Amino acid sequence: MSFFEHHNFFGENPAHLARLINNINTGVWEYNTVTKKAKWSDGFYAILGYAPGEIECSYHNFFENLLYYHDKQTFLKATHYTGPGATPIAHIRLLTKAGGYQWFETSALKHDDGDGQFVYGVLNNINNYKIAEFKAAQAEFMCSETGRIARVGGWEIDAPSMTLHLSREIYNIYELYGDVQLDIEEAISFIEPQYRPVVTKAVEDAINLSKPFDLEVLFKSAKNNVIWVRTKGLPIIDNYGNCIAIRGIFQDIDIIKKSGLSMQSSINLLDDQNKRLQNFAYIVSHNLRSHAGNLKFMVNLFEETKLENDKQEIFSHIKTISDSLSATMGHLDEIVKIQSEIGKERKLVTFRTIFDNVKAILRANIDATAAQINADFSDAPQVNYIPAYLESIFQNLLTNAIKYKHPDRPPVVNCYTQRDDKHTYLIFEDNGIGIDLKRYGDQLFGMYRTFHQNKDAKGIGLFITRNQIEALGGTIDIDSTVNVGTKFTMKLI
Repeated sequence: MSFFEHHNFFGENPAHLARLINNINTGVWEYNTVTKKAKWSDGFYAILGYAPGEIECSYHNFFENLLYYHDKQTFLKATHYTGPGATPIAHIRLLTKAGGYQWFETSALKHDDGDGQFVYGVLNNINNYKIAEFKAAQAEFMCSETGRIARVGGWEIDAPSMTLHLSREIYNIYELYGDVQLDIEEAISFIEPQYRPVVTKAVEDAINLSKPFDLEVLFKSAKNNVIWVRTKGLPIIDNYGNCIAIRGIFQDIDIIKKSGLSMQSSINLLDDQNKRLQNFAYIVSHNLRSHAGNLKFMVNLFEETKLENDKQEIFSHIKTISDSLSATMGHLDEIVKIQSEIGKERKLVTFRTIFDNVKAILRANIDATAAQINADFSDAPQVNYIPAYLESIFQNLLTNAIKYKHPDRPPVVNCYTQRDDKHTYLIFEDNGIGIDLKRYGDQLFGMYRTFHQNKDAKGIGLFITRNQIEALGGTIDIDSTVNVGTKFTMKLI
């Protein structure tokens, strides 16, 4: 009996069925579990690369020589299946004539015609499909790994239903694990409050106006970690120009963003230091040259003068120039000391202690003007700072408050501290004559800049104060109104 003559399996037209099966890329096999004999169709040989009869047609040859050893259990489970329902389909690897293993799909059907137990199967070559599947899985793995490493994921909003789909990478950024699903409102609620209106408006404009967006915002995860994230959205439109969806990315850019902010801060600090250096160079070249020129002129005039009275007068001018030169050198020395003291170790200093010491030094000036000095450092009693800098800041600002008091009222000074999550602030307010910021605001912290007719004004105090604060990474801001008073807000650290 030939392979195709088994009437219960192939029906009444075995010859036609044989031609049909042999002309398609499919192999058919039969195995008698009683006699242990196997039969293969011509297509079975063909999909392995052989001519019919070129290799031994036996179960032993198939199982031991053609079937990849790792797939033997898979094949046995499929062909010896005794459970309910259809026999499972097995994916196995077989050795082809070309010398390499390829993937095949086989299914089995058991049949008992009374002569013995038969197992029939169909064999199809699925190698291209499996290779494509592996490549797709590898690409998906690479994409997933890239997203995990880069901390970036994809999202999509369906415009008609306003439903949100987030990739697993995004849920990892949210620090939400398990079976969690967020809607649009819930997803936006993780954005820090000051950025939520911006994100909401961007989504609305993308849907209504097909306007793409690319935003960098602060975000708080489910575990309360505040980080910088980037969200980018691109509208998807239909043939009529209507937005049907928004697709985008969501990325953790915290390290990159903070590095950029730190770099920009360093650039700003270097820029400020460069400006101070230029100012210093100007003072050295201009003021000292002026003093030196005047002194040389007066010395030459002194040598040429014969009259004693004239010499005395010239000598008094020389002394005045000498005193001015000495003061200028002292001021320049103060500026140089600021840079040299930056490297000194900061100490935990108490505001009240330093402030009371400065008040004691200026007691005579305070009493002479009947100044009222109020201080409250309860919000931030201490700070890590260079003690000499803090003392200099207090002395310069308190001296100015007294020196530039309003002529119609005694000075009132309020000094206090504030603290937020990251910084310590020192605020200093007075009720003096104030400064016209529209007129002098850009010159306020310049060296030797004075804005009042006070004969004691030197124009050095605020210059030194700003340099000391900025040298340690802080900032100083001023708010002043003429004839009302002045407020200095200093971020110390």
